[in-house]
Amino acid sequence: MLIAGATSASGEAVARELVGAGATVLAVGTRPEALSALAEAVPGVDTRVCDLADRSAVAELAMRIHLKFGNIDGLVHLVGGWRGGGGIAGQTDEDWDFLDRSFATLRNTSRIFYDDLVASPAGRLAVVSSTAVERPYAGGANYAAAKAAADAWTRAIAQGFGKEAPNAAAAIFVVKSLSGLESALAARVVALWSEAPSTINGVRELLTAPAGGENAPSDPARIER
Repeated sequence: MLIAGATSASGEAVARELVGAGATVLAVGTRPEALSALAEAVPGVDTRVCDLADRSAVAELAMRIHLKFGNIDGLVHLVGGWRGGGGIAGQTDEDWDFLDRSFATLRNTSRIFYDDLVASPAGRLAVVSSTAVERPYAGGANYAAAKAAADAWTRAIAQGFGKEAPNAAAAIFVVKSLSGLESALAARVVALWSEAPSTINGVRELLTAPAGGENAPSDPARIER
């Protein structure tokens, strides 16, 4: 399994859950020191430094992964970040470039590893989206637009899976804020491999904290196919 943007709190939680489930986890990021910290926090994780916004760098990463591990069965995309501004006129080009770069990492990784997921007996792609896609506001127009693009891209992948790979699925987890939901996200990512692809492919699922505490079963609400 490959985690893109693995050095966040959510990346560590997902890596730990996947390793605990017996998966080989490849954690990718741009900061070597953060990846070293992740490897110490989650023993067994294989870390790789790569600029995922650079398609040629992703292609080289894929070549090295294929030589050592073969094809991957899962891609968890956690590259992101918030940028806001003051109304429509306050949406800066610098903020847009930052957000567009995040979207580029999804485009690059999903294009390069798409054939892996199609060929897998249980390929899975998971991304995190935002409630801002359905309820955008002026101060976060750049952010909402970038998230909407990522949503559309992922649902297009889901349509491709539906035609080419009925055993594969692309899932979108929707949050208002991911802070505090890292464990819930990790549990849902691992659960994707135990669910029928037809029930999760192209589904936008509202991610909520489990009732009864961190280790209680999640009760997600699916908000849109």
